Amino acid sequence: METARPLPTGEGYAHRSMHTLTTHIASTRDGNILHITLARPEKKNALTSAMYEALIVLLHGADADENIRAITIEGSGGNFSAGNDIGDFLSGARDMLNAPAFRFIKAIASCGTPLVAAVEGVAVGVGTTLLLHCDLAYAAPDAKFRMPFVDLGLVPEAAASLLVPQLAGMKKAVEWLMLGDSFDAVDAARHGVINAVIDADTLRTHARAQARRLAAKPPAALAATRRLMRGDRSGMLARIDAEGEAFGKALASPEARAAFMAFMEKGKAKG
Repeated sequence: METARPLPTGEGYAHRSMHTLTTHIASTRDGNILHITLARPEKKNALTSAMYEALIVLLHGADADENIRAITIEGSGGNFSAGNDIGDFLSGARDMLNAPAFRFIKAIASCGTPLVAAVEGVAVGVGTTLLLHCDLAYAAPDAKFRMPFVDLGLVPEAAASLLVPQLAGMKKAVEWLMLGDSFDAVDAARHGVINAVIDADTLRTHARAQARRLAAKPPAALAATRRLMRGDRSGMLARIDAEGEAFGKALASPEARAAFMAFMEKGKAKG
């Protein structure tokens, strides 16, 4: 099984090669910007526990390094992320509030460094919900978003039950979170999940250019403005905890187990 080897955090850590964290998370330092790539293209960048652990180390390390002014998050192989690796997730999801997936959600929601995402292809589950915590997000025309939690017998995560209604309105939130409808990049931009639809050939370049723009701003003024714009985060963090507790209970239910097994069998049939 893939394992994550932690790197030291703190100022200067990002000057090192960070490919040792896990083979499925690539990261590079470009001046004062940290670029993170989900690098499991053969599985559409579905996230494992080891990948979550690596992402947590990177986010915490970036916050501890005053020289890192912005972070970009990208996928590989033409996709952003297919969400959780179901087999890996089920094998380790006994204590939801301490699970790597949940701790990653808390880490990205609390990240003090500006985040910029570039999305192409599929963005399922956490591949969509993590965008709710990015400062800027851009998507290629082929991007497809979906939050199929209810279809799997689960509840939303990452404060999606709070943030999606705020962004898109209650009726659209019902379509996305209760019906589990997929939506395209145009709809994502219309309802504030992303900033804009960008041609696939220039998507990554555009996202990285926006990160450079953020990184070039006076850091204290930028950080203060970001805190003021985000306001009191206690309600959002409390919602993440409430979702996590409900998620854990739902995950242990026969309903969810049956839905997961059906999903995995469907995947085998397609393979």
